[in-house]
Amino acid sequence: MSLKQRIAALLKVKSLVTLALTAVFCGLAWREVVSGEQFMNIFTVVIAFYFGTQTGRKEE
Repeated sequence: MSLKQRIAALLKVKSLVTLALTAVFCGLAWREVVSGEQFMNIFTVVIAFYFGTQTGRKEE
């Protein structure tokens, strides 16, 4: 996969939502609005969903 294709894949909506959620929850954890445990739970679900759908798409 070329660099242009990788960048194009990163700019898909699902990728942007995942990156945005990661940034938001990092900010909330930094400001101590959410605890470290809450952050890890939410972040794990978001990342597992993202990579799970990526893997499922490649298998099809």
